[in-house]
Amino acid sequence: MNEIVLASNFKRRWPSSYTVGTMSERFDCHYCRDPLHGKKYVQKEGRHCCVKCFEKFCANTCIECKKPIGADSKELHFKNRYWHDNCFRCFKCYASLVNEPFMLKENNKVWCSSCSATEGANKCKGCFKAIVAGDQNVEYKKSFWHKECFTCSQCKQVIGTGNFFPKGEDIYCVSCHEHKFAKLCVKCKKAITSGGLTYQEQPWHSECFICTGCSKQIGGKHFTAVEDQFYCVECYKTKVAKKCAGCKNPITGFGKGSTVVSHEGQSWHDYCFKCTKCSRPLANRRFVYHNEKIYCADCPHRL
Repeated sequence: MNEIVLASNFKRRWPSSYTVGTMSERFDCHYCRDPLHGKKYVQKEGRHCCVKCFEKFCANTCIECKKPIGADSKELHFKNRYWHDNCFRCFKCYASLVNEPFMLKENNKVWCSSCSATEGANKCKGCFKAIVAGDQNVEYKKSFWHKECFTCSQCKQVIGTGNFFPKGEDIYCVSCHEHKFAKLCVKCKKAITSGGLTYQEQPWHSECFICTGCSKQIGGKHFTAVEDQFYCVECYKTKVAKKCAGCKNPITGFGKGSTVVSHEGQSWHDYCFKCTKCSRPLANRRFVYHNEKIYCADCPHRL
């Protein structure tokens, strides 16, 4: 488990397990048996040894440089690990960590708090710096930005967490996208920023494409165009459609009877256009119009 520790909690000192001094009495080195009188020596666990033998047999090994920490050196230790004070540096930026917060990570490497915070952090696509904990940021399609780096490609204004429009690798604010790319609605002449529809190759806002009679939106529904005006089925029936001279119902052009028969200013559903006397269907057939009535070619002779 990693933990941040303040290096000032550990004194730069000779370990308490031994003392260093100059010998005033007659003693020999415990290891090489050389006389120590008048020489610097190290006493450890009740034994006296020369400096050379101390470094060879007793000194702690620096976990960074792998060399012994001599009697004249200052050492730092943490969790049974030892460093020369000048080896106690950040693994990434090499800054000294003496009297600084640090984190011990894998492979016994120490990191400063700054490098530890940025290691493995997402990189901002704008400034390419790390996004550390606490930074406000924006994520879009697995890319990340600092909030202040998420700007419009056109006007360079900060978008932050506001609305935007992507275009390839570029990002645009609403205003710049409308000015640069958006189509204009045929009716209101304003930009279509989302949705919309096309009728006869012309763009419309969905809310602008409405029935002239009831003002309901008719996008995706049946409608009839009459002299550049649009009508839903119901309004066309009641307000515009001609009445069938046979059944007296509106001729809408939808469903059954979509074919219309017209003659002498009158109109019929194709299935209503039949002989007044024998009821024979007369659509696409010869007929006789007499006294504003329709007859087949045979029935007028029987009148």
